[in-house]
Amino acid sequence: MAAKASSAASAGSQKQLAGIWWMWIVFGILWTVAALVILQENNPAVAKATVGLIIGIMFLVTALQNLVIASLIEGGIKWLFGIFGVLFVIAGIVALANPQETFRAIADVLGFLFLIVGVFWIIEAFAMREGNELWWMGLVAGILMVVLAFITSGQLFWEKQQLLLLFAGIWALMAGITDFVRAWQIKQLN
Repeated sequence: MAAKASSAASAGSQKQLAGIWWMWIVFGILWTVAALVILQENNPAVAKATVGLIIGIMFLVTALQNLVIASLIEGGIKWLFGIFGVLFVIAGIVALANPQETFRAIADVLGFLFLIVGVFWIIEAFAMREGNELWWMGLVAGILMVVLAFITSGQLFWEKQQLLLLFAGIWALMAGITDFVRAWQIKQLN
């Protein structure tokens, strides 16, 4: 009886998630636009302020995604999405408060940030592998991000600033592509 109730609840969650599949398309478009803005900017001063703002917005959008997922899924890794959602809200507010300082601070800790993101993506990939046939894409992206973390940690500050511009654009682009794939997968739940 408990197994049937759990299965029915899971089917209900999937139906709810499938009903908002379009949200991942919207997020995918936003991430792609952010990537294009970051990667196209030529003026370093404008780029730093713009990247600081975009990073704050990226944190808040990521927080929203994580909190929505945490509210829709049951059991297992729900807590992981909730914790990261709250952490991204805090990071987004701090980043938007002072975008120039956000850029400098993130350039200072870029390797550590890439490590955190990479580890999260790896954990998420393994946690989702039973219900997601493309889980390995998250694993590959996570491993690449961890490798970038170690490469970035050894760079000088001015090189880190340039890397931050490049990798913020790449991160946004990877997030956009991932959201487009997720939208298609979630739509298939209907």
